[in-house]
Amino acid sequence: MSCLIVQSDKTLLLEVGHELADECRRAIAPFAELERAPEHVHTYRVTPLALWNARAAGHDAEQVIDAFITYSRFPVPHSLLVDITETMDRYGRLRLHAHPAHGLVLQALDRAVLEEVVRAKKIKGMLGERVEPDTVVVHPSERGNLKQALLKLGWPAEDLAGYVDGEAHAIDLAEGDWELRGYQREAADSFHAGGSGVVVLPCGAGKTIVGAAAMSLVKATTLILVTNTVSVHQWRGELLRRTTLTEDEIGEYSGTRKEIRPVTIATYQVMAARRKGVHSHLELFGARDWGLVIYDEVHLLPAPIFRMTAELQARRRLGLTATLVREDGREGDVFSLIGPKRYDAPWKEMENQGWIAPADCVEVRVNLSDAERLAYATAEPEDRYRFCASSAAKISVVQELIRRHEGEQTLIIGSYIDQLDELGAALDAPVIKGETRVKERERLFDAFRSGELSTLVVSKVANFSIDLPEAGVAIQVSGSFGSRQEEAQRLGRLLRPKSDSRTARFYAVVARDTIDQEFAAHRQRFLAEQGYAYRIADADDVLDEL
Repeated sequence: MSCLIVQSDKTLLLEVGHELADECRRAIAPFAELERAPEHVHTYRVTPLALWNARAAGHDAEQVIDAFITYSRFPVPHSLLVDITETMDRYGRLRLHAHPAHGLVLQALDRAVLEEVVRAKKIKGMLGERVEPDTVVVHPSERGNLKQALLKLGWPAEDLAGYVDGEAHAIDLAEGDWELRGYQREAADSFHAGGSGVVVLPCGAGKTIVGAAAMSLVKATTLILVTNTVSVHQWRGELLRRTTLTEDEIGEYSGTRKEIRPVTIATYQVMAARRKGVHSHLELFGARDWGLVIYDEVHLLPAPIFRMTAELQARRRLGLTATLVREDGREGDVFSLIGPKRYDAPWKEMENQGWIAPADCVEVRVNLSDAERLAYATAEPEDRYRFCASSAAKISVVQELIRRHEGEQTLIIGSYIDQLDELGAALDAPVIKGETRVKERERLFDAFRSGELSTLVVSKVANFSIDLPEAGVAIQVSGSFGSRQEEAQRLGRLLRPKSDSRTARFYAVVARDTIDQEFAAHRQRFLAEQGYAYRIADADDVLDEL
């Protein structure tokens, strides 16, 4: 018997323990989204956005249907097959072109669809004259806004209008004792062939190197947007090591420096900052004739950057991320404005090939004291998560876990600063948080990398783009409520391959019978989709194992 049950409501039930489960998961991943991941049966849903993303990436309805028929335990509902075919067929019935006489135009393969959309109130102002029965002029500045609006109407446009070259700039990969891995080259080539889009790779798989490879293909001035100043310095260091760029060719645009060079690395925080109600730094997008814009951790893109990106559709755009999950539901905007997913490597496949470290994920459940249980029960609903996530019961468990992993590089990760300060004091370990100056952050990270520090307590400032290759243990004590993207990033701190090939250990310390437990289950969904199984165990049982 096969491992998949395909239901008429577009849900898919995957039997996790079946021998074909991993093979099936890979087959359905391009067009199905994980919804629930308990122990034995995972639930996926087929959404229009997932189908259009698959279509944009070169998959067709025949491939989707073939996956269903190959792995389905029961006959696939005919109505579902018809719906999938018709949904995927909606992509590309409208196409954006560069017309030799009229500039940017929207062309319909189906005139009735064009008649429908030109009458939509939200679209009228974006369109110009009707130059042919199936073609209408588009105001060039509305290229991105139009794609967003068409997606919401259910008619995603295929953008074939091409890109300006931007200002040429010589960038090549440097020769040395390294070479592009096969998947990194494939990811860069897939992006370049499509012109714009998103590359999804697990943390530790070298997304920065994929960005460098893309730059070497485009060979133009490049604007790189990253999460924080530490990331600016890491990108700069990698580009100096991996490419022929010199220090004078790379500028930093952050809170402390405002350099505009042929390759400029800027932080989202500075770009999104408002002064007297104006996003003054967004002018950086027009400061040079950029040939490429790279968005690191594209799943974090703030609203002002989305708005500016809508006006940059003639520039090549590359999004890099470990997960396209957005808790605000704006995945459609990433699809419309950055581009479709051009390359995606499943985490477990990368682990099996030795490119990222294997990981053992354990949810460690602790009991609140009687006094804490009573206080939790009577707390206001908006205060309950902070209260249970910061339980004093977690401190002794963290101390004992560190003692059992003595000699290993260990990160303690949390969201609440007072909790982290308590842990730092209890463990006699430094704490990195938002107020920690950049130079001090980098000094502590360097001490951790060198082994001078074996334990580091970090807030969410260390969730993204921090390279700590020898970190072997992470203990999560609190999170951003039920954020799946955060869980993926935190596990990602451990996934760089270890020099001794050891398994990474990721512990999530969770308060039993509280909302902490519910949020933990939600955060783990993304990792379950990637094939990671969380073991759930009582704190005493976990410590007995070690």
